[in-house]
Amino acid sequence: MTSSSLDIVIIGAGPAGLAAALRLHQRGFRPRIYETVPELKPLGVGIDVKVYGSKELDELDLLEEFRAISVDARDSIFYNKYGQEIYAELCGVHMGYLHEQRFVHRGRLQMLLYRTVLDRLGEDAVVLGVRCTGYTNHEDRVTLDLVDQEGRTSQVTADLAIAADGIKSAIRRQMHPHASEPVYSGITMWRGTTLMEPFGSGGTILHIGAPQTSSMIVYPIADDFEGTGKVLVNWVVEATREESVEDWNQLGSVDEIMPYYDECDIVHLDVQEMMRNAREVYLFPLIRHDPLDTWSDGRVVLIGDAAHAMYPRGGNGACQAIVDGGALAEKLATVADVPAALKAFEDQRLQAVNGIVMAHRGEGYEVIRRMVEERTGGERFTDIEDVLPLAEADAIFSKYHALVGQPRPGHEAGDTTGFRTEDANR
Repeated sequence: MTSSSLDIVIIGAGPAGLAAALRLHQRGFRPRIYETVPELKPLGVGIDVKVYGSKELDELDLLEEFRAISVDARDSIFYNKYGQEIYAELCGVHMGYLHEQRFVHRGRLQMLLYRTVLDRLGEDAVVLGVRCTGYTNHEDRVTLDLVDQEGRTSQVTADLAIAADGIKSAIRRQMHPHASEPVYSGITMWRGTTLMEPFGSGGTILHIGAPQTSSMIVYPIADDFEGTGKVLVNWVVEATREESVEDWNQLGSVDEIMPYYDECDIVHLDVQEMMRNAREVYLFPLIRHDPLDTWSDGRVVLIGDAAHAMYPRGGNGACQAIVDGGALAEKLATVADVPAALKAFEDQRLQAVNGIVMAHRGEGYEVIRRMVEERTGGERFTDIEDVLPLAEADAIFSKYHALVGQPRPGHEAGDTTGFRTEDANR
């Protein structure tokens, strides 16, 4: 069967499903996407798109459009709960990578991908307001059960189905009924955005606090937002909290988290003012989804969060979801038998991505802030080199970057890739 005649259905018009559609189109396929919501809107907050994610967007010929809606990541700085600097590193091309690291609003990225799908595949390529409730495999086809906004049911049959329907995937639930119930980690995220003056280099991401109590990440996601001359800043706080539902749209309040940062004093950022001036604050519990031992069943395959839901830390969930589309399209274009192609995709991706899922349950390179808190007994330090030597921090960061598929340039040659700014030890 040729790529032009292969009938492909994608469930879900999030970044994973849309990017997969564009990758498949590059290979000569013309998939159809079914999406639950009746209208796509630019919802969500920030995503830290790593260099391998930017590479994918470049290969989709979307780099210039992506640059126009995002912020170039220049440097990444880590602080303890008092705002004392622990470690810094450059980002993306500024470190020597071939591709950029960029910060973007998730909804703006999704809408870019959506517009591109309609432009390249046609206005009828995305069907909105239709939810998939299950599937049935046949010898040479798969049937999907659908329901629309009015509750009317229907079916669609295709050569294969790609489930990009996220953390609450009905297809994942059917494929893995015993792994469908997630477990609350005990940690909740408060995610907000604030319109404010630029800070740091203008492309700085800050990592603040002691993870034993609370952790904060701050980065800009839009320059000159809506012509205001100010930047839209994304911030995320993690802390323990009673369980809440797994829903990105829960509203939260900064009152619960402000006390964690009462003593935080960073040269170029007033953390308390930033939180007080938030445009919106959402709650999201960190839910533990166990890694799956398979992503495919006959002519159905999972991608993105449906396949490998991970803690939303560091942008790797979104980036790995985008990578899925390219890897899957390559297998479908080069392996004639559909189930065999899906198995080849799984063999290429599953083990490596499950490793990232498990790494995100820990702290990754954020562990350096926990180490400093423990080594100082929670007190201020005088010289960070006495607490966490630069070489030790460098080794931690290099190991993590390699794990997620972006080995640090110069590290194998023995180069020191991290640094401390002039504000360190102030």
